[in-house]
Amino acid sequence: MLEIRSARKTFYAGQADEKIALDDLDLTLKTGEFGVVIGSNGAGKSTMLNAVSGAMPLDSGQILINGDDVTNTPVHTRATRIARVFQDPMLGTAASMTVAENMLLADLRSSKRTLSRGLNAKRLADYKERLSALGLGLENRLETKVELLSGGQRQSLSLIMAVGGSPDLLLLDEHTAALDPRTADLVMQATVRAVDTLKLTTLMVTHNMQHAVDYGHRVIMLDAGRVKLEIGGAEKANVTVAKLVDHFAVKTDAMMLGAGV
Repeated sequence: MLEIRSARKTFYAGQADEKIALDDLDLTLKTGEFGVVIGSNGAGKSTMLNAVSGAMPLDSGQILINGDDVTNTPVHTRATRIARVFQDPMLGTAASMTVAENMLLADLRSSKRTLSRGLNAKRLADYKERLSALGLGLENRLETKVELLSGGQRQSLSLIMAVGGSPDLLLLDEHTAALDPRTADLVMQATVRAVDTLKLTTLMVTHNMQHAVDYGHRVIMLDAGRVKLEIGGAEKANVTVAKLVDHFAVKTDAMMLGAGV
């Protein structure tokens, strides 16, 4: 379960270019719920993910994971409970290490175990099985350095690494935006399987309106650091891309009216 309570973050406070990124933001995801976050550039999406992961401190407010207040917990400590997949396939993996070594590091990061257990036969067999579900042939490239993989293969590996430790919370930061359509579809299918199988509480940020329609239990629209719209249940099942785009259009029209245009 994720709870964001009255989260506030301001950049350049007191200066001419002051920017309120999170404006007393409140958001709750139930255990196992898959929330899809949309919003225009500058709406606060990335700031929200950074605050939840611990990469950016809040000015005020709280972040709770399964009822535990982690607001002041450092990012490396939260990493045992929170997994994140970034938009850039170059992030989240160690380029000079092999596929198997990267997966081992991910296992160790999400647990209390030490390196002494290493890449034993049981682990390698488990890695092969997990990678084979992607359909990208990575199960046959365990000894390949990650720097030699394609962007799609590397991003797919990042996803498998992220969910391997069954985190309390999975953050997806536009994780298919840099992929070609076929690979993006494979990664989204793998994402849904992982979320459903492991019952992962998941927060996915995307600019892909079709993904917002097709995936997740709830669509959450951010604007100016606040939740402006939530669509779930039967309404979510019937939402269309056109309807979501209409909400953006309404917001834009309101901004123009407020500016006296």
